[in-house]
Amino acid sequence: MKISGNDIRPGNVIEYDGTLWVAVKTNKVKPGKGPAYNQVELKNLIDGRKLNNRFGSDEKVERARIETKDFQFLYKDGDVLVFMDSESYEQINLAEEFVGERAAFLQDGMTVTLEMHEEKPIGI
Repeated sequence: MKISGNDIRPGNVIEYDGTLWVAVKTNKVKPGKGPAYNQVELKNLIDGRKLNNRFGSDEKVERARIETKDFQFLYKDGDVLVFMDSESYEQINLAEEFVGERAAFLQDGMTVTLEMHEEKPIGI
């Protein structure tokens, strides 16, 4: 779904420049000369890079469709964490660095909610 640059709010996940970004901060600016714009601080969901960008009211960006899905944590194998989809019983492997500091709190059999975009996990 396309949204106007002025409609971007903190927490929105957008597809911009071929990748997924989450809006961290937004600031609407109305300069004395020229059109108003929305100054947005973005964080890349894949590698954590930050970017500041201006979106004009006439600019359209694609708002990403994020779904949440319940998974059961099965076990840890080296630096790989194994989860099972609670509905389809499919297993997925995630790198421990993807989960980050939260990996220390995972227990066998624990239910966790993963954020998914086009069937790929992007957050926990």
